[in-house]
Amino acid sequence: MDTRRNTRRELAVLATALVVASRPLEGDLVWLVGALVLGAVVLGGLQALDLGEPRGVAIESVITPAVASVAAVGAIRLVPVGLWLVPAVVLAFVLIDRALAAEANLLSRPGGEPAPEDRNALLAVVLTSAFLAFAGAAGAAGVIAPLGSEATAPVSEGGLLVLVAADAGVAALLGFRLTLLDSPSLRDAAWGAITFAAVAAIGTAAVRAIDLPRLIGPAVVTLLLYLWSVYLRRPQGFGGERRRLAEGVALAVLGLVVVGWNLLLRG
Repeated sequence: MDTRRNTRRELAVLATALVVASRPLEGDLVWLVGALVLGAVVLGGLQALDLGEPRGVAIESVITPAVASVAAVGAIRLVPVGLWLVPAVVLAFVLIDRALAAEANLLSRPGGEPAPEDRNALLAVVLTSAFLAFAGAAGAAGVIAPLGSEATAPVSEGGLLVLVAADAGVAALLGFRLTLLDSPSLRDAAWGAITFAAVAAIGTAAVRAIDLPRLIGPAVVTLLLYLWSVYLRRPQGFGGERRRLAEGVALAVLGLVVVGWNLLLRG
């Protein structure tokens, strides 16, 4: 057990070091380091979590640590160089370490059934990672200025599309992971990923239309993801296919409304 814990800690330290190394970089180099962090955590996570596990490790078990690491790469760029970097680095390490620990606890459960405390621990990591990822993406799109800097200019249409796509991608990965906790069906997980992505995209576009200040926007989108996760766990009120159809139609209509809203504001 100590070997497994030490291996996870070493991986968390490595990922955190890469996050810190990315702070002074600009432009495409940030994306390169982000891809390096993602690959390192995926490969390292598969090895670290596999120690002593007779059932092996499924690829979804490294989604949360990987997203947490990449989220830290984006979010740390909002922190000015100086003393504020110290708590930011500590937070990045704790988040990555807790993500690995939460997945390890899930793997250790007999029969693979998650206990309520395991699910709550993973949900806390997922929501924290989502918030930091949304904040980092908003910073990269020029929506949020680093702490202590002047407010940024309104985001362009291209920047808004990039921001919406980034948030939707993060939400899809995290939604896929959360859905697999409650259902082993890949079909259910895929639908969960699609709907989480749609909620995040709609929420991000709506937040931009309202033009909420600084970190309030990412916080609101994170809250929407939490509410959606609660909704998806409720007992089935009617047949699965009919429920999915109703959800799809509702999200599509809401998405069209938000798109029209943004177009009117920009027209």
